[in-house]
Amino acid sequence: MKTLRAGIVGVSGYTGADLVKILYKHPYFRLTYVANTQGGMALSEVHKEFYNVLDLEVSKACVQDVCAQCDVVFLALPHKSAMEFVKALRAYEGDSQRIKIVDLSADYRLSAKHYEEVYCPHIDIEGLTHAVYGLPEYAHNEIAKASLVANPGCYPTATLLALLPFLAYIEGEIFVDAKSGVSGAGKKLTDDTHYPNINENMFSYAPLAHRHQIEIEEKCERFGMQRVQVNFIPHLCPFTRGMLVSVFATLKEEYIDIEPLEILKQTYKDSPFVRICSESVRVSNVRGSNMCDVYALKRGRALYVNSAIDNLMRGASSQAVVNANIMCGFAPESGIPQVGW
Repeated sequence: MKTLRAGIVGVSGYTGADLVKILYKHPYFRLTYVANTQGGMALSEVHKEFYNVLDLEVSKACVQDVCAQCDVVFLALPHKSAMEFVKALRAYEGDSQRIKIVDLSADYRLSAKHYEEVYCPHIDIEGLTHAVYGLPEYAHNEIAKASLVANPGCYPTATLLALLPFLAYIEGEIFVDAKSGVSGAGKKLTDDTHYPNINENMFSYAPLAHRHQIEIEEKCERFGMQRVQVNFIPHLCPFTRGMLVSVFATLKEEYIDIEPLEILKQTYKDSPFVRICSESVRVSNVRGSNMCDVYALKRGRALYVNSAIDNLMRGASSQAVVNANIMCGFAPESGIPQVGW
């Protein structure tokens, strides 16, 4: 099978580094282009782990260079910067729209209305109408036909995979307790992520107001055909990577006798990256992989669903490569780590 040229724009962050690691060993993608906002340096200067392993020059991000050197491009850019780049890239390509784009920012995940409520006015409405939300277990066919895929957020990925199988069985408000490793806050140093402040510490942030809350609600309506109220409380925790989500909901009276694990097994029986567990899930079991481990049980009408992912992998980089695999006609599992570290 032929190989395709792959590029990364925004290679300097944690997700950029993980994208490099996956694409470096990928059987069908050949990493030909890496870029950030400055350029003019070796990749090993940005990420020391690639010294004497991968000899690539980091370029200054340029639409023309992407068009000349890439068949598929991953955008690991900040919000707003991503849609500026996508709009320019699609305009430069014209009618061909040859290059497959996977955007890891939030810029193409939400409706224009919701995006403006949470971030800012959207500047690429045309691109937004063509974008597909890339949750592979629920949108495989749409992803396969897409030229622009919006990679889901880390919290929504872990929450939706736990929650969507049960939407038809529950009623009332939904409560989500989510805990993320510090890498989810990015590389830039802040007071909250400074080692003396996060070590041996844990705290919630943006409770009931986090920007991923509306993404979860919107996609519940999109995939589950249910309009729901999700009360989302994220926490920052003193470990580097990983995410643990607990979903609490109330079963409808007529579904009090359901077997939650059987529903999960039936829903994900053909999903290579979702594992149904017989006990509470652990972050350490998914670290470095694209796996989402899920567990569920009930007590009377109380339903509890528990999921774990690696926030940088399944929550960003490896899921982005799965989406690119599907877009390019490769098996979803191609080049994706099945077992982490």
